[in-house]
Amino acid sequence: MQHSRPSPAFLYIAIAGGILAVSTAAIFIRYAQQDAPSLVIAAMRLSLASAVLAPIAWLRHREELRALTRQTLGLGLLSGFFLALHFATWISSLEFTSVASSVVLVSTTPLWVAILSPLVLKESPSKATLIGLALALLGGTVVGLSEACRWDNGLVCPTLAEFTQGQAFWGNFLSLCGAWMGAGYLLIGRRLREKMSLIPYIFVVYGMAAIVLIIIMLGFGQSPFGYQPLTYLFMLMLALIPQLLGHSTFNWALRYLPASFVSVTLLGEPIGSTILALLILKESPSALEIGGGLLILAGIYVASRVETS
Repeated sequence: MQHSRPSPAFLYIAIAGGILAVSTAAIFIRYAQQDAPSLVIAAMRLSLASAVLAPIAWLRHREELRALTRQTLGLGLLSGFFLALHFATWISSLEFTSVASSVVLVSTTPLWVAILSPLVLKESPSKATLIGLALALLGGTVVGLSEACRWDNGLVCPTLAEFTQGQAFWGNFLSLCGAWMGAGYLLIGRRLREKMSLIPYIFVVYGMAAIVLIIIMLGFGQSPFGYQPLTYLFMLMLALIPQLLGHSTFNWALRYLPASFVSVTLLGEPIGSTILALLILKESPSALEIGGGLLILAGIYVASRVETS
C-alpha cells in the first residue's frame, strides 16, 4: 500500500515532538524509582504501552498480523528482546549515575548501529564513522571519569580497583549496555519497517519486550503490585509519552526518512534530558560531564553526517 509522503515541515515538527517526548523518560524514571525497582518500572512501561496498542492492533490490523511470515515475526520478537534488555539496563543505570551521564551514553546507539552495519546490513563504515567512534569513545571515558575524579590542583582520580567499584562506573556501564541493546533493536527495525506498517510493528516489538521484562522482573523476585498511586502515574506517563509518542514517532519517521537521519535526531535526547534534569531535579552536570558529552555528541554527529549529506 502506498503512503503519501508528509511535508518536510510536518516531518521535522513530528521529530522535534518525538525528541521532547523521549527526553521526559529519565525524569519520570527518577521519580518512579523513589518507590519502585527499576525492573518493575521497565516492565510496566512496556506492558502499559502494549495494552494501549492491543485493541488498535487487533481491530484495525488483524489481517496484517495474521499474514506475518515466520521469519518476519521471529525478527520482530528478536527486536523486542533487544528492546527489553535496552530498557532493563538503561533504567537500572539511573539508580547509580546522573541523568546527564546515563542519557548521553545510551544515546551512542546510532554510532554502534553504524559500526555493526557491515555485519548485519552489509554496509561498510565510512572514514567519518571511524573518526566519530574515536571521538565518542574518548567522550565516554571522560564521562566515566567525571563522577569518580575531582579537581584538586590538578585532576585527581582513584585507582583502577577503586574506580571499577564505584556506583557511577556501574551506572555508566549499564547505560552503555543499553546503547548496545538499542543498536540491535534499531538494526532489525530498519529492515522490518519496510515490510510492516507502524502499529503492527510496534505492537509485536513492544509486546515481546513487555513479556521479556516481566519474566526478568519475576526472576528477580519483584512484584508490580503494592506501590503508591503516584508511582503508577509516573509509569503510565512513561508508557504514553516517551514510549508511545517518542519511540513510535521515530519508528514512524523511518518510512519517510533515512534511518541514519532519524538516528542523528536522537542526539537531541541527552540535551533535552539534561535541561529537564537541571530545571526539575536541580541536577547540574559537571564540567567533565559536559565536556565528555559534547565529545560523544560530536562523534555521533561526525559518524552520521556523511549519511545525511
